[in-house]
Amino acid sequence: MAKKDPLLAEISALLANSDGRDDPARLERTLTDGYARALTLEAENRRIERRIGSLAAAAGSSGPGERRELARLVRLVKRGQLDLGALREQLGLLRRRHSSAVRAADY
Repeated sequence: MAKKDPLLAEISALLANSDGRDDPARLERTLTDGYARALTLEAENRRIERRIGSLAAAAGSSGPGERRELARLVRLVKRGQLDLGALREQLGLLRRRHSSAVRAADY
């Protein structure tokens, strides 16, 4: 069983909070952490995609080990894209929540 990611758990907890008393500073910290994670995922996906390109270019002369690595990398990049998409969706919801909390604090 996979261990629950603390950042994703924090985002889920903040989004589930419905008491109307959001802490703008906490939301902002979590957004910052989330955007940092998104940048990390993007960089990792680019690195994997470059490796896929290298392996694909040499596909005609590659052996079974390289073909297995290529298949594994393709699965990794697809998983990374799904994770990144889900994270961005959650961050979008959290950003709107943060905007509402900041507006409410200004009143």
